[in-house]
Amino acid sequence: MDSLAATVARMPALRAAVAADPSSHRVLTGERPTGPLHLGHLVGTISERVRLQRSGVDVLVILADYQVVTDRDVADRLADHVRGAVLDQLAAGLDPDRTTVFAHSAVPALNQLLLPFLSLVTEAELHRNPTVKAEHAASGRALSGLLLTYPVHQAADILSCRADLVPVGKDQLPHIELTRVLARRFAERYGPVFTPPEPMLTDTPELPGLDGHKMSKSRGNAVPLGATADETAALVRRARTDPERRITVDPDGRPGVYGLLATAALCLGRDPHELAATLDGAAALKRLTTDAVNDHLAGHRARRAELARDPGLVDDVLARGNARANALADETLDAVRTAMGMRYGRVSAGTRSAS
Repeated sequence: MDSLAATVARMPALRAAVAADPSSHRVLTGERPTGPLHLGHLVGTISERVRLQRSGVDVLVILADYQVVTDRDVADRLADHVRGAVLDQLAAGLDPDRTTVFAHSAVPALNQLLLPFLSLVTEAELHRNPTVKAEHAASGRALSGLLLTYPVHQAADILSCRADLVPVGKDQLPHIELTRVLARRFAERYGPVFTPPEPMLTDTPELPGLDGHKMSKSRGNAVPLGATADETAALVRRARTDPERRITVDPDGRPGVYGLLATAALCLGRDPHELAATLDGAAALKRLTTDAVNDHLAGHRARRAELARDPGLVDDVLARGNARANALADETLDAVRTAMGMRYGRVSAGTRSAS
């Protein structure tokens, strides 16, 4: 398994190769639509997708709706979250003529790849995956089969479209490493169908939530991209701080203050320490954070609202994206079946079936 240090060491050469010939690379990225996308998504993953698209890289964005139920009983408001995610991608600058946005559940061949891939991994390897362990611990219930196989499902997402690059944070490297392992094991057993994809470590610093902890939909500490200015003000107003008037950068000792300060600093493009020196008390910090976030998101929200006025836009974007994702996955599944010796019983076009 590649070490983190080795992966980091490869990044300059990888980025140089992508910059030199962007059109020869394909990226698979995406998210589980478990709730509204938030400010952390915009400044991190979505902005990176837009940058890659504009550079000429072939970008595919998967909305992994099937995976919403990996750690929960039901997919609450799933259709709303999928539609909202599409609107936010478009408002941020993704162009459906250059970037493929598709739904996981709309690509049957992708999900069929799960079967041969599961034969290449052991139960022990799945149990060792840090995301599986963390999600299982957080759920407080028995480990489901879908959660256990979540890393293999992600591998199917990536390999179905033959992506060679996957933008990830350091905590997601084990998923990409398993994908690389599966690509190599398939080649050893059946033949060279897949090229192991490379992780592309994102260099955007992680934005903490308004409470100073990791920004998360489930914690309710994030500013949704689709929130109004008044809703944003209410979220910031409810954030917990402390009675100390002097504002300092102290992530561990003053997480609430730090979360607000880091958010304001990012939106204003300023250093948190310099910003802290200009503030007197939590009320001033909250006012500044509210204004900074609302100003930063004003353009995005205006574009999102304009796009939402077209009732057929999201369905059209997904229909086009689903069609391309299906074509890629069908081609990949055909190559997998051929390598595995499963080309029997095919009926060619125009052949009449027996009466």
